[in-house]
Amino acid sequence: MDIGLGLDPSLRLSWEQQRQLAQEAVGLGYTSLWTPSSINGRDAFHICAQWWGATAQATPGGVATGISVVPAPQWTATTLAATAGTVAEITGGRFVLGIGTGSIYSADYRHTYGMAELPPLAVMKDYLTTLRGLLGGQTVDHQGPAVTLRGLRLTFRPPAVPVYLAALGPQMLRLAGAAADGASLNWCSAEQVAWSRATIAQGAARVNRDPAAVHVQEYIRICVDDDEGVARVSLAKSILSYALARAGASKEHGYRGHFARMGFDAQLSTLEARRDAGASDDEIAEAFPTELLRHVAYYGPAAGAASAFTRLAQGLDTAVVRVVAARPGTDSVRAAMQACAPALSPVSQ
Repeated sequence: MDIGLGLDPSLRLSWEQQRQLAQEAVGLGYTSLWTPSSINGRDAFHICAQWWGATAQATPGGVATGISVVPAPQWTATTLAATAGTVAEITGGRFVLGIGTGSIYSADYRHTYGMAELPPLAVMKDYLTTLRGLLGGQTVDHQGPAVTLRGLRLTFRPPAVPVYLAALGPQMLRLAGAAADGASLNWCSAEQVAWSRATIAQGAARVNRDPAAVHVQEYIRICVDDDEGVARVSLAKSILSYALARAGASKEHGYRGHFARMGFDAQLSTLEARRDAGASDDEIAEAFPTELLRHVAYYGPAAGAASAFTRLAQGLDTAVVRVVAARPGTDSVRAAMQACAPALSPVSQ
């Protein structure tokens, strides 16, 4: 199993801090660096190129980088393929493109970005088909609900770019098994990882594909601080936007449905009612179920981080330490990095 490191914009790191931490990650034995992507934040592709350049100064060839994930419907398939291919060229083939739906099942999200209402599964099938074709050097003819291309190919042939699909529910997991190079999981228990792998295998079987060909990767949140209460609240704040459904929104789709499948529907419904009655995010974070946090992540002193990470990483091909900072600055980031350093974790052996 490979162990990667995930850093995200919530850490508020400068470019120099990012480059320094990337180099430190090499020394700690991390084999890849990962970032999420948003359409209105710093460009994740450029971040990956910067990180790779920094690691290339610390180890020959640098380490792999990846985006988990790009909200694909906010891009055209052509620009996404060209951009991913360019980063693959820069990094010498050490780049992974993860794609997901964003929140296209949400009417508010579609309104914000001017998107049509389309079936999420069909949208991602379109993107997987066209992206993998373009990145593979093919001339692509495809007509679907989300992507139509007629005789288009890239003007350059990049190194191989694995395309991973963000998948939580059974339909997306089966699609990953049938049509993606990998599946990007998120906020999973070890049991949920095992269920996900079995569901991916179902999709692979439908097209006579070896399920082992589908690489399974996941972010595992780690928040390290000697003050367990501070770490717990920081982790809880990082999960709120995933776990709680907006007022009036479906509780069956996306992350809300994902947490419900793991048995936390009643607890989350209680928190949603408190929020809708006027409770602040700070109050909701204080009340967030400890059982759920422990089920999918780790918070607390450094001494317990590696064993928790090992437990949560079972069944993955790439387990990514997604840093949640307990306090501002780089000390909290380094604490999580060092606590789960591959050299200290039995999962990497």
